[in-house]
Amino acid sequence: MFLRKGNCPTMIANVLSIAGTDPTGGAGIHADIKAFSAMGAYGMAAITAVVAQNTQGVRSFVALDPQFVGEQIDSVFDDVRVDAVKIGMVPNIGIAKVIAERLHHHGAKNIVLDPVMVAKSGDHLLESNAVSTIRDLLVPLATLITPNLPEAGVLLNASSVWTLDEMRLRVKELAKLGSEWVLLKGGHLEGSTQSVDLLYGSDEIIEFAAPRIHTRNDHGTGCTLSAAIAALLPSKSVEDSVREAKAYLHGALAASDTLDVGHGHGPLHHFHHLWR
Repeated sequence: MFLRKGNCPTMIANVLSIAGTDPTGGAGIHADIKAFSAMGAYGMAAITAVVAQNTQGVRSFVALDPQFVGEQIDSVFDDVRVDAVKIGMVPNIGIAKVIAERLHHHGAKNIVLDPVMVAKSGDHLLESNAVSTIRDLLVPLATLITPNLPEAGVLLNASSVWTLDEMRLRVKELAKLGSEWVLLKGGHLEGSTQSVDLLYGSDEIIEFAAPRIHTRNDHGTGCTLSAAIAALLPSKSVEDSVREAKAYLHGALAASDTLDVGHGHGPLHHFHHLWR
């Protein structure tokens, strides 16, 4: 199937999410597929963990058997052209190793790794000993990693009092872990009216700043941003993909109050530009 832009047909990208679930639909696989669709891509999913959560927090999760996770990934690649991959929740070492092995085997491209470690509620979503495996095996496979400030501290095994200047230093350290590009997200930066993200690659830091939107409906922001970037990468540069994905996320946050979902941190409005 093709989309037509002017006189030029454009192939619809097939994008695979490897992540956990969210029964309330705001984060994880559910948010990823919504974001893929909103960006005009065809979404697919391989589930790593089944999570019992809602807008108020995570109650529990069950990690799937690593071999089964690998079989899900193989079943997609053996049948479908995969143009991009987004990796989210990786709950343990076994699953991290299988993901790295199968993506390497299939020659996966346009890989976006969102190192999901802690939910918005503060609940941990991976075993502590899995961090080094994610750092050593998955980060070097990635075209782009998208850590927030707490996740960046975990990846670097360092504590920081985050400032914008500190972000500019640390984003270069994150790049040394092996990904082609790093998007260090500044949403947790305190005392700023602007949300500033830093994109680093090719020895250049590109800053993206946007006014902060004051809403409780911010569940799944990281999942949504990384998924939107992955959906755009097959047809756009990394910089343009990040810029367009951030504009989409800003709109989804701004429109989130039109939804009435849950009593905690509600979801974004993923289809804000489509629903009337």
